[in-house]
Amino acid sequence: MIPIQSNIDGKELTVGELKQKLGPLGFNVNGQWEYDHAYIDYKMNDDHGDRQYVRIPFKSTGGPLDDDGTFVQIGTPFLLDHQFQTAVDDEGNIGALTGSLNQFKSPEDKDAPFPKGLVEEGKTLINRAEQALGTL
Repeated sequence: MIPIQSNIDGKELTVGELKQKLGPLGFNVNGQWEYDHAYIDYKMNDDHGDRQYVRIPFKSTGGPLDDDGTFVQIGTPFLLDHQFQTAVDDEGNIGALTGSLNQFKSPEDKDAPFPKGLVEEGKTLINRAEQALGTL
C-alpha cells in the first residue's frame, strides 16, 4: 500500500456526489463497505490474479452509506495491489454446499508490492479525482 498525499483528504460531500463525480472517471464504490466507512476504487490493472487499485477511503459523518444523501469525509487515497490465488484445486475436494456459499477467492496477498511502473499512473488518476471533486 502506498499512501498518496492529496487535496481531497478531509473533503466532505454526499455519497451521491462522490459517485456522480468519480463514477464517470471509472471509480466504483467497493462492494465491501461497512455501515460507517467504505472505499471508492479504480481498478488500474487485472493481470491474471494481480490487481492494482487506486483506493479512496471515505467515512460517514452521520448516517448509513447506502443513502446517497449521507455526508462523508474522504481520507487519504492510496495505491493497493491484491494478488489473488490463480491456481486450480487439483483434487477438486470442494463440496456443492461449500461451493455455493463460498464462491469467491480471498486475496493471496492483500498488500502485495505495488509495481513501480504504475505509481505515476496512480498519481495521475488521483489528480483527476482532485479535479473532479474541485479541490485543485
